[in-house]
Amino acid sequence: MKTRFFAAALLLFTCLAYVACKKDASVPIQLLLTDQPAAYQEVNVNIIGMRVKTSKDTSGWIDIPVNAGVYNLLTLQNGTTKELAKGDVPDAVLKEVRFILGNNNTIKVNGTTYPLEAPSAEDSGLKVKIDKDLQETLNTFTLDFDASLSVKEENGGYKLRPVIKLK
Repeated sequence: MKTRFFAAALLLFTCLAYVACKKDASVPIQLLLTDQPAAYQEVNVNIIGMRVKTSKDTSGWIDIPVNAGVYNLLTLQNGTTKELAKGDVPDAVLKEVRFILGNNNTIKVNGTTYPLEAPSAEDSGLKVKIDKDLQETLNTFTLDFDASLSVKEENGGYKLRPVIKLK
């Protein structure tokens, strides 16, 4: 009788410990970057940071390690992707991803390179809604930064008005 009671108590303790640990567990995520075809020679976007927001996070955004640099979006077409960021976040629902851009954004048209202005992207970043449950294994999200829809010619210059979709 004592053995059964001890076994039942051990099983209950094990289950409770698993559930307690599960609440604060973190899961790995990976963010990939890709692009749709565009009629430019280059569309260079300077990505300096990535942040995520989860359903468990009440204190704001979580910075995740990013492969910072200038990305020519046009090299990321026809199924080509580039790992942009990878890190661990709380086990929850991934609500949003935020790109933080630097000021070295350019576009090349007919052999000439122009600055590509990104209003407010350097301050608040570019948000993309995700709303996906995260799993315990690696969660990979491919973000399509559509250069053809994101670049607008205005007043003799070019502005970046990003169109980013989850694929």
